[in-house]
Amino acid sequence: MKTTIVKSLTLFEFLSEHYPDSPRTRIKKLLQSGTVRVNDESVTLHSFPLNPGDIVDINLHPGISAKTKAPFPVLYEDQHVIVIDKPAGISTSSTDGSKNIQEIVSQFLKQLSKDKVRSFVVHRLDKEVSGVLLFAKSEVAMNAIKDNWKETDKHYYALVEGVPANPEGTIKSWLIEDKSLKMHSVSESLVGKYSVTHYKTVRYLDNYTLLDIKTDTGRKNQIRVHLSDIGCPIVGDRKYGASTDYIRRVRLHAYSLSFPHPVNGKIVTVKSSMPDGFLSLKAKDEHYK
Repeated sequence: MKTTIVKSLTLFEFLSEHYPDSPRTRIKKLLQSGTVRVNDESVTLHSFPLNPGDIVDINLHPGISAKTKAPFPVLYEDQHVIVIDKPAGISTSSTDGSKNIQEIVSQFLKQLSKDKVRSFVVHRLDKEVSGVLLFAKSEVAMNAIKDNWKETDKHYYALVEGVPANPEGTIKSWLIEDKSLKMHSVSESLVGKYSVTHYKTVRYLDNYTLLDIKTDTGRKNQIRVHLSDIGCPIVGDRKYGASTDYIRRVRLHAYSLSFPHPVNGKIVTVKSSMPDGFLSLKAKDEHYK
């Protein structure tokens, strides 16, 4: 069912007027299902602005919700970007053919757009890390975001072993990779990549500390190496010095990302809640995908 918009309003306001007897939760589920399209583009953002002349198409074909349900929670989406809540245990992208987030999101977008849209990698989160992960929907949008990446603001929660010598501080080093693909800090290097990590104590939990991490650079394993450098490896991160008593998921979560929108330049801020069990540590192995 197609409708031509005659006044300026948000997509949620339009749907509320169109379905006056439907509760807010049902309208939100309708958006999340991917059945609403604006100008032939799938839109799930409830605050998406509609202008006179826009065409809204609502496809309520039976079963479409199940077919188009997003594979991961969508935190923000418009015609140019999609931001998902990445689970721990799966890579952002890969070259070895293994299952990865980028490929799954691309398949989802292609299905909705009849192969017109796919995802483009803007930045990465380590396989072990969860949280806010941004993809562009075109090469133009990807390049625009990357060109202005220095204007992004990235924050993480890290639960670390022990207590830092100072409640807050900045860690700086050059990072180099050895033959086993493990990263190391050096004081200065012609081949290493300069890296800056800021940390601030949020709370203490017995022999552990919850930190708020802000990065000025986005190097491979940067936060993990830097926290290990100050004697406080991230819980579960056995690769960089955490206790080997139990197998635990790595307690590093990207909870906030602010970035300039690739088209209008306005700052978009997207946040993800701390995962369930993030602060819970039991004397047994943990199992997660």
